[in-house]
Amino acid sequence: MKRKTTYKAFDAAAYLDNDAVITEYLSAAAEDSTPDVFVAALGDVAKARGMAQIAKDSGLGRESLYKALSAGAHPRFETINSVSCTPLVWSSLSLLSNGSSAKPNRFIKGKIRRTEAK
Repeated sequence: MKRKTTYKAFDAAAYLDNDAVITEYLSAAAEDSTPDVFVAALGDVAKARGMAQIAKDSGLGRESLYKALSAGAHPRFETINSVSCTPLVWSSLSLLSNGSSAKPNRFIKGKIRRTEAK
């Protein structure tokens, strides 16, 4: 009789335990040309930092935030900006803008700015 092997779904949020790891994770996501990758990464960071606290700080409902940052969602810029400007996420994004090699986008004060390639 063969045994069927089952695997638990991977949850990146379980490994996002400090600012350095979160910064690298967001940096890698920002380098991808697909916006959904960054939205998913932001959702993982929000889960790791505490979705309820992120929702409170951003002024959004917790359920709405889960929905906006879920796979396949297309959140509005205002939603992403609200989440990015919360203290728990902003601390990681500020590290990203100060020392990352992520191109062509850099995050500065919750906004995306294009950088010129040198």
